[in-house]
Order: sequence, then C-alpha cells, then structure tokens
Amino acid sequence: QVQLVESGGGLVQPGGSLRLSCAASGSGFTFGSYAMSWYRQAPGKERELVAAVSGVTGTTTYADSVKGRFIISRDNVKKTVDLQMNSLKPEDTAVYYCKAVRAGWASWGQGTQVTVSS
Repeated sequence: QVQLVESGGGLVQPGGSLRLSCAASGSGFTFGSYAMSWYRQAPGKERELVAAVSGVTGTTTYADSVKGRFIISRDNVKKTVDLQMNSLKPEDTAVYYCKAVRAGWASWGQGTQVTVSS
C-alpha cells in the first residue's frame, strides 16, 4: 500500500489560482507504476473525479467542468502529483483527495480543503 498526503489547499478569490500537491510514500513501491488522480467532494455531494494521469504513458484526463482550467502533473522521482488550478470558480469549492491505483489496490489521501469565495 501507498500512503498519500495532500497539501496546498486554502482560501482563494474567484478567478484566482491554487496549486495542490500529493506526496506518496511507502515500502518497496514504484511510484511510476501507479495511476494517480484527484477527486473532490463538496458538502452533500458525491465524490467526483477531477483529473487523472496514467503511470505508463503519463496520459491525462479531465472532467469537463475543469478542462482548460486545471492541469495535473506527476514527478516520478519526487513521487508527487500536483493539480494546478486556474480561473477558480465558487463551484470548485470542495475537499480535494489524491488517489493512487495499481493492480487492484487503491490508496486515498486525507483530503485538503479548497474554498473559492470573494
């Protein structure tokens, strides 16, 4: 299993930017073998996929609601995955979670709060 810790959340005004980071750690794992993703969950809402990046090719995918605004990236040396969030909207307010998946195993971070408000 992999342990994940998110950071970078906070309060930002609409139209602003924020960068989230997820650091992975564990015993005897190869970070590059894991597909990494960011999910978010607003109060009373279902958890939804925001962005994902594959472990083999680094292929990225995004939810339609964030395309053109968010960018997911990974560093397989530092064992981190980031989410650059631009042009933030109030509807982006949620707890953001990092997820790692490989060969049927999944690990989740504890989440970090992002609040977009003027």
